[in-house]
Amino acid sequence: MRERLITLGCALGALLLFGALLVRGAGLDSRRVALPTTIERHGNGLAGAMSWLEAEGIRTLSLRERFDTLAKRRDLPAAGNLLIVTVPVATPFRVQEARAVDHWIRAGNTLLVLAALSDTPAWARGGLGVHNDLQQLTGLDFETLHGAESPQHAATRLIEASRQLARPQRGTLVPNRPHAYLRGVGRALAWSDYPPQAWTVRLPRDGFVLVLGHQSETGEGVLWMRPAGSGTLIVSGFGSLFSNRALADADNARLLADIVGATVRPKGAVLFDDEHQGLAAAYDPAKFYNDPRLYGTIGVLAAVWLVWVLGGTRLRVPATRRPAPREAELVRATGGFLARVLRPAAAARRMFEHFRRRLPARSHRGAPGESLPWQWLEQHPRLTRADVQQLKDWCAQAHSDRRVPLRRLHNLIVRTERQLAA
Repeated sequence: MRERLITLGCALGALLLFGALLVRGAGLDSRRVALPTTIERHGNGLAGAMSWLEAEGIRTLSLRERFDTLAKRRDLPAAGNLLIVTVPVATPFRVQEARAVDHWIRAGNTLLVLAALSDTPAWARGGLGVHNDLQQLTGLDFETLHGAESPQHAATRLIEASRQLARPQRGTLVPNRPHAYLRGVGRALAWSDYPPQAWTVRLPRDGFVLVLGHQSETGEGVLWMRPAGSGTLIVSGFGSLFSNRALADADNARLLADIVGATVRPKGAVLFDDEHQGLAAAYDPAKFYNDPRLYGTIGVLAAVWLVWVLGGTRLRVPATRRPAPREAELVRATGGFLARVLRPAAAARRMFEHFRRRLPARSHRGAPGESLPWQWLEQHPRLTRADVQQLKDWCAQAHSDRRVPLRRLHNLIVRTERQLAA
């Protein structure tokens, strides 16, 4: 019974470890970075904006495919849609995507790019490729206002930009003049978790950019608009304007409502780019972990495993009884031991002593000082002179502490004794 209880405790511990590794919890990682996606309900997510638009009767869609599929969608009208993209992105844009977005905009749709230029939320930390993403999507070039600076000053600025702020820093968007996108908007707020920097736009050669708003703290533009064919391109230098933590601040929600109202037609939709922030259609982690079938399957497997561990396994290995060794095995083991510690010359001398003792009594009249009666052996009619000479040579080698072939010596002594006893 004790063994069963110990096994049960170990099995439950293994299940707890497995659950800690596989099943995630909401509070396991309180320091994780909230990404600007429509499933993220923490600070920098866009779940609040999507839910609010749906509640207002606006059709919304989480886009989890590449942009080159926009023109092939049959569930969207050809024009009158708004695509909201946040940069920098986690999944880089492809060249064919930029081409597809440009055709899609010129067909009568609107692209709103929320670029973390003048603010730095946590998800945009270290986003050095934000200007490349913007240039690829919008055709606009952006540059910092630091201008030419020494490498030492640039390194110092990068180190300071990598340090998280003790409290989020506020950035304020103020309209430059009345516009349909800014009707009723006095100011909009953005929040930075890391030190932000100021950017400016370089005008393209083939057109112009209308600056709709500026940042009150720096005086630099942070909201630009550019027509493209039958559509419109809108770029915000604040990437956190419509995030969960900023949407209810100041006139942020009003700004989003004005943009949606001016760009989305009755049958159009607001599309949120989740694909380039890591949410692809092939895998939805939230849906996977929210599926009750996952936990039902884990429960059934755990129950079956526990039953098998407690009832179908041997808790104690049965004791095995080895039979007593036979005489031949004992002799073989003893001989192997002696062969490892006994010198061949000493063993040969001992074999010659036993051979002498087994000889007939009348043969012990050998010459003085001889270990064996060699003269008697040489004259014995049943022994060959070659065998006696071989015994004599090996005896001399043994007494000279030289190596002697023990097996051949043993066989020769046995044969000699048999011939003497015949």
